[in-house]
Amino acid sequence: MASIRNRGGKWQARVQRKGYEDVVKSFLKRSDAERWARSVELEMDRGSYVSRSEAERCTFQEILLRYIAEVCPTKRSGLDESIRLRKTAQHRIANLSMAALTPKVIAEFRDERLTQVAPNTVIREMAYLSAIINHARREWGINVPNPLELVRKPPMPEGRNRILSDEEEARLLIEMTPVGRRSVWVKPAVILSLETGMRRGELLSLKWSNVDLQKRIAYLPITKNGTSRVVPLSSQAVGVLVQLPRDISGLVIPMKAAALHACFKRACTRSDLSDFHWHDLRHTAISHLSKKLPNLIELAAVSGHRSLAMLKKYYHPSATELALKLG
Repeated sequence: MASIRNRGGKWQARVQRKGYEDVVKSFLKRSDAERWARSVELEMDRGSYVSRSEAERCTFQEILLRYIAEVCPTKRSGLDESIRLRKTAQHRIANLSMAALTPKVIAEFRDERLTQVAPNTVIREMAYLSAIINHARREWGINVPNPLELVRKPPMPEGRNRILSDEEEARLLIEMTPVGRRSVWVKPAVILSLETGMRRGELLSLKWSNVDLQKRIAYLPITKNGTSRVVPLSSQAVGVLVQLPRDISGLVIPMKAAALHACFKRACTRSDLSDFHWHDLRHTAISHLSKKLPNLIELAAVSGHRSLAMLKKYYHPSATELALKLG
């Protein structure tokens, strides 16, 4: 039988069973303490009891900060993830205990975020939170169901198909000319992205030791999908690389992602480019490369896509061009 006693004006229930750690919880009313103790004993009798004390003691903020400290440094995208998660750790949802994270609470968080950011961002945030809760369940003994499994994700919006026109590209490159305090690295980074279709992370991690200008190739040891790939370099890409100064870090573009993003957005504003993101450079590059490489297998080898379904999201031929091919 459980023991019930009054301590400091509260009723403390203690359940002791062989094969289980002592389970203790305090209540304002004796009847609540007795009801809780009976439910715990019944679960122990059935063999289905799982302690939730750690989940009730620990806040979601503590889990987020522990994940940032222990897990993010081991991931390639850990720095970007930690920035996003620190912001989430400041939200009022982070003050709740892990046991108080219900599907209703998560749904309210989702709806609030949808008023602030795009659906794609909310979908990514929900995926991050789900992964963190699952990690806490597996590795840190936080025995709670994952509430995100019961929450509907926002509808996936249509993929972007923003392509840079020749006139827009000319305006953008003019505004990136390194004058005054403008960075000397941004314009070469944009040209290389347009010529190779490399992702921003791949471009910023590219080292001179992996570039062979004679063979006109750049080797990427690790890419987004976890594999390596060799990127062929066009004549214009080689010309840009030849003229680049060599940084002591050994990186071709020695910039942080946040700094490159900020410089790029300012250049887009100066050149009056609306609704244009850095990743749209990759869309533009693959559309241009498709004219030179009509074989989709070759195009996928250059772009780094492992499936044609993914490549299709980036390949945007115009109906006019297709009509001309039909004759």
